[in-house]
Amino acid sequence: MLAPLATTLFLGQPAWLWVAFAAIVVALLVLDLGVLHRDDHEIGIRESLWLSFGYIAIGLLFGAFLWWQLGAEPATQYLTGYLIEKSLSLDNVFVIASIFTALAVPRQYQHRVLFWGIVGVLVLRAIMVGLGAALVARFDWVLYVFGVFLAATGIRMLVTSKQEPGIDGSPVLRVLRRAMPITDAPEGRAFVVRRAHPVTGKPALWATPLLVALLTIEFADLIFAVDSIPAIFSITTDPFIVYTSNIFAVLGLRALFFALAAIAHRFHYLKHALALVLVFIGAKIFLVGIVGKIPATLSLGVTAALLAGGVVASLLKTRPGGHPDAR
Repeated sequence: MLAPLATTLFLGQPAWLWVAFAAIVVALLVLDLGVLHRDDHEIGIRESLWLSFGYIAIGLLFGAFLWWQLGAEPATQYLTGYLIEKSLSLDNVFVIASIFTALAVPRQYQHRVLFWGIVGVLVLRAIMVGLGAALVARFDWVLYVFGVFLAATGIRMLVTSKQEPGIDGSPVLRVLRRAMPITDAPEGRAFVVRRAHPVTGKPALWATPLLVALLTIEFADLIFAVDSIPAIFSITTDPFIVYTSNIFAVLGLRALFFALAAIAHRFHYLKHALALVLVFIGAKIFLVGIVGKIPATLSLGVTAALLAGGVVASLLKTRPGGHPDAR
């Protein structure tokens, strides 16, 4: 049974690599919800940091494993994609925090919402990566479309403020209200409850704010993926590298959410650094036709340098005695 897995290719890589990756993710999810968080509780900064360090270590170890199995260049592409996705997803922290605040989701249930959100991310990102890989394989010029899109997105981020989606105007909330009634307050850890329908009086399923938060976060993640998926495809067109780097980065970020939410205001210049990364990645696609293939190590180095510069500048600006409110 192992022999076919070793020789069969799936989306350009041996099937056993995909099975190994899936096994790691499933084991992490079972450990997370089934062992570490069997009981709902408020996650503090210390626990959030330890969880995040664990996910980061596993993500980096997987990169080392790819280096061993596939070589230096695919592993470097994985690390670049991991870094880009992790950084771009930081914007998602602001949105998730605003969603939890608007819906008054108790802190002890926020991890539960984020956990089931990860399950949705696994499916949605797989669909998007599959579609992206099919388009790139069939139409070479799609990469240039990605390049223009990324550069334009980066320039827009530099000159405009990204607006956080409001809950009241959310298309998710409008659709959900048409499908089922929504309770005014959370009902413990439940996503749905059974109550009398407000019009017919018959027993019906009601959505709770936890379900509204879950679906809204999934929708926001889908919007953010429109930036991150093309960015990683601009680094490599290997679906395995694109998907695994994406998922490991998102897994770690959700674990870090509770720590980041408390200090997110200190990353004022991170958006500018992310914008420059997008411009660089978009321009790199066109530079390949002029100067030839750009080494993966150079892409990783430039990306890391831009992001590190944004973080350092942000911390200096918001240090005690600085002027954090100067926008």
